[in-house]
Amino acid sequence: MGGFFTFGEMNSVVSTIPKPPLRIAVYIDGYNLYYGRLRGTNFKWLDIVKVFDVLLTQRDQHEQLEVVKYFTAPALANFATHGTASVAAQSAYHRALKAMHRERFEIIYGNHSYDKSGALLPSFIAGQPYDRTNRVRVWKLEEKKTDVNLALCMYRDACKGRYDRMILVSNDSDAEPALEAIREDFPEIMIGVVMPIHPPAPGREKHRRTSGSLAKHADWTLPYLQDGHLDHAQLPDVVPTNKKPIHKPSHW
Repeated sequence: MGGFFTFGEMNSVVSTIPKPPLRIAVYIDGYNLYYGRLRGTNFKWLDIVKVFDVLLTQRDQHEQLEVVKYFTAPALANFATHGTASVAAQSAYHRALKAMHRERFEIIYGNHSYDKSGALLPSFIAGQPYDRTNRVRVWKLEEKKTDVNLALCMYRDACKGRYDRMILVSNDSDAEPALEAIREDFPEIMIGVVMPIHPPAPGREKHRRTSGSLAKHADWTLPYLQDGHLDHAQLPDVVPTNKKPIHKPSHW
């Protein structure tokens, strides 16, 4: 004969069913990450997905990384340090991340804009006050859409209830309105902020300050990325694909 569970026995069975892990999404301001932490280092071939796999394991809060969303703009050879080699290096990096992580890595592109005739801006002269009549023509390159794309993506994901926790990788206060809106409209979503800046160190001339406007809307912050975070999360020098393998750029 079949038996029956008593109410107490049923509660015991239910309580032993493991809870699903908390769903985590990471949103990266690629421009901010590169210029704030990676430029001028040997860590540019960074496996950013692995960085957060390790970080979440260390946090030990039953979290599962669902996706890393990377917001950037294609490099322009005319403005890049290594010209067309810089464009090729960026493309190789993005393709390597996609090849390594497929379903867990997304890249969202904005674009660069510049005034072909040159922007006319006031000249800075040390020790002299601002003079709007003393102007010089300069190249002014601007990254467009990245901030807006990132903010909209975070908010739309929050609206759709896709993730339990969100992590922003940026030290740019332009992201504050997005965090503030998510905090007000979806208080159940935990927000983390990782500041992609160098840790303070003796002999380092300048240390960028962390953005207080972002930190005040976060449940937790990581104020900088240590070299160890980056050194142990590098992509292989050769990344296999279904077609031609991707090689780490020689100047990286």
